[in-house]
Amino acid sequence: LQAGLAVGLALSAVFVPGAATPQALAAEGDANYTVVAGDNLTRLGRRFAVPVQSIRAANSLSGDTIYVGQTLVIPNVTIVERAIGAGSFNTLVTAVKVAGLVETLSGAGPFTVFAPTDAAFAKLPRATLNALLANPAQLAAVLTYHVVPGKVMAADVLTMSGKKVKTVNGAELTITVKDGKVALVDATGASVNVVKTDVTASNGVIHVLDGVLLPAN
Repeated sequence: LQAGLAVGLALSAVFVPGAATPQALAAEGDANYTVVAGDNLTRLGRRFAVPVQSIRAANSLSGDTIYVGQTLVIPNVTIVERAIGAGSFNTLVTAVKVAGLVETLSGAGPFTVFAPTDAAFAKLPRATLNALLANPAQLAAVLTYHVVPGKVMAADVLTMSGKKVKTVNGAELTITVKDGKVALVDATGASVNVVKTDVTASNGVIHVLDGVLLPAN
């Protein structure tokens, strides 16, 4: 269920005295990172929320060996790839696949995704989660309730307290801001906190939630 994410242990960065280290150049939107002692591809994938296979591809790596002092390209990836790479959205990634939304959320967008963590999904009753995973249409309705068209950054959200925003689902969410902290109120009246903001991707932005938003039906 985590295709695209290499979870095996990678070799730590190797130091070779006097050896020239292979370098890569970042494309527009990508970033450069210089390898330090203790780094490996798995750790870098988690740190930058990028699937290991995407780092390999961006740097033409045939394996997992990297070198201290080597410049790696950290590619700017899609929202779906960010979720895979982060390692804390495994339930969300599974749900997106079951609902058939991978292609949509990998498209040009831009999209703003309010992404529940694995811990957030764990707050749902197990029977509720299982029922959603068994019903792709209903699952898609819940997931698209977490997506807003356009790229809405945290600075924008902070100015929108009390306002309603229309989701891709068609239903609305209400934004509340108190003491600089943002929460979303869903159609059931439940409030879910935004716990991390502005995780940018090539096709939008992710804001992280500590709960799952539910539409009325």
